Amino acid sequence: MAGELHPVVKLAKETVESHVREGKTPEPQELTAEMKERAGVFVSLHKHGELRGCIGTFEPTKDNVAEEIIANAISSSTRDPRFPPVVASELEDLEYSVDILTEPEPVTDISQLDHRRYGVIVESGSKKGLLLPDLEGVDSVEEQIVICRLKAGISVGEPVLLYRFQVRRFK
Repeated sequence: MAGELHPVVKLAKETVESHVREGKTPEPQELTAEMKERAGVFVSLHKHGELRGCIGTFEPTKDNVAEEIIANAISSSTRDPRFPPVVASELEDLEYSVDILTEPEPVTDISQLDHRRYGVIVESGSKKGLLLPDLEGVDSVEEQIVICRLKAGISVGEPVLLYRFQVRRFK
C-alpha cells in the first residue's frame, strides 16, 4: 500500500490484526486530535473491493474516538452478521476505512438530504437504521432511505423520523 496510513486507520488495522492473530485488544498509544474527541464511529473492512464487515456506533458510547475505533474494528471483523469472522489468512487482503460521525440532526423533509454529503438515520419507535454517505452503488436519497428501512426492519408504510449526519472518512 502506497503511503502511510492515517493514524485512525492504522489503529483500526492494528486492532483487527491483533485481535484475529492473538485474541488481544491493543491499547492506543499516542492519541491524535481526532482520537481524543467523542463521536460515533464506523469501521468498514473491504476485501478485493467488496464489503467484508462494517459496524459502528451512531453516537459515542466510549470515552473517546480511539476506544470507539477499537471496539468497532473488533466488531466489524468478528460480529457483522452478514459475514463470517475474519481469519488470519485474510488480513493481508483487507482495506480499512474509518468514518467519524457528526452529531445527527433531525430532518423535516428529504430535500434537506444529499446522498453524497449526508448519511441518514431512519427511526421508527425503537427501530433505527443507518447508512453512511457517499457509498458506491447508492445513487439517491430515496435509495438511502429504503436501505435504512430494510436494515432496521421498518416497513415502507411506517412513519419514520429522519436524521442526517456528516462524516470525516479516513482510508
